[in-house]
Amino acid sequence: MGHFGFSYIGLIFLLMLIVPNLIWTRHQPKEYDSQNESEILVAFERIGQILVTCTALIFSDFNLRPWSTWTLWLIAAVLLMLLYEAWWIRYFKSKKTLWDFYSSIWGVPVAGATLPVAAFFLLGVYGKVIWLLISVVILGIGHIGIHLQHRKKIKH
Repeated sequence: MGHFGFSYIGLIFLLMLIVPNLIWTRHQPKEYDSQNESEILVAFERIGQILVTCTALIFSDFNLRPWSTWTLWLIAAVLLMLLYEAWWIRYFKSKKTLWDFYSSIWGVPVAGATLPVAAFFLLGVYGKVIWLLISVVILGIGHIGIHLQHRKKIKH
């Protein structure tokens, strides 16, 4: 269920998520338009964002512990977040089209949405915190769903 306390690992993951998104606000694709997004998916995304942010920070279970096989879940989560950062670097070096923004990397579809959702899910597994797992599922439904909807509309 989780132990209350500050998670510096959760903070690091959130910073890895937030910083590129803040940079993106000045480097959005020209054609980007958030109009006509499913209100249900947007609701799931917003609720999920709040829940993931809170749960990633308030449970100390995500912090480093002595090595065990559970550490492999944390390593996998970190690798996904590093791949997410690589995806952002590729995007910022691109022409910044919608196709670039909703692109895949290493076979991961809509990587800008899928990778952080998967990474936070694995962080929840590592910490054995059901609340983060539930929060990530809510976020994933909205965030990945919205990205898939946008990608479907792109003419490439």
